[in-house]
Amino acid sequence: MSATPTTHTATPRRHRARLLVPAAIAVLAFTATTAAADTSPTTAAGRTATAHDRRAAEQKPRVMLDAWLRLWNGDLAQAPGIISPGFRVHAALLDGGDGSSIRGVDGLVAWIGQTRAAFRDLRFTIEVPPLVDGRYASVRWTATGTYAGGFPGAKAQPGTVVTFTGTDTLRMRDGRFAEYWVNSDTLSLLTQLQAL
Repeated sequence: MSATPTTHTATPRRHRARLLVPAAIAVLAFTATTAAADTSPTTAAGRTATAHDRRAAEQKPRVMLDAWLRLWNGDLAQAPGIISPGFRVHAALLDGGDGSSIRGVDGLVAWIGQTRAAFRDLRFTIEVPPLVDGRYASVRWTATGTYAGGFPGAKAQPGTVVTFTGTDTLRMRDGRFAEYWVNSDTLSLLTQLQAL
C-alpha cells in the first residue's frame, strides 16, 4: 500500500468540507424551522389531537384484549386481526407439553377449538382489569363451562359445571399479539373433573 502525499489529502478534505458546509446549513435551517413550528403556541385543537392520540395509543392494547376475550369465548374470526403469524405460546399444558407446538393463527385457533370441544359453552370473564406496560398486557380471568365429556382420566359426569381462573400475559408487536404466557389453575379444574 502506498502512502498518499499530504498535499493530495488536503484537497479532497477541503472539497468534502465545501460539500458538507451547505448540507449542514440546510439541516440547521430545517431543524430551526421545525423547532419553531413545534414551539409555537398550541391551539386547543392541537392539544385535543395530541391528547386523543395518547388516549388512542393507550386504548389499542385494551381493544386488542377485548378481541382476545371474544376469541376465547368462541369468536374465532377475531384471530387473524390480533394474532401475529409468528405467534408463540408458553404454557404448562395438561399433556405435559410447554406450548411451543402451538404456533401462529392456525395453531392458536386449533388449541382454542380443542379446549372449547371439552367445554362447549366455556365463557371467560375479566376478573381484574388489564394491566398494560409498553408492549406487554396482562389480564386475570375466570372461566366457567359445562363439561362435555371425553377428558382423559376424568370421572366427572358430562354436564358438570366447572369454574377455574388464570392469568394471560401477552406481548404485542406491530399491532398484534406475538407471544403468550398463560397460568391457569389446572389443579382446581382437574379436581372438579375428578381427574386426580
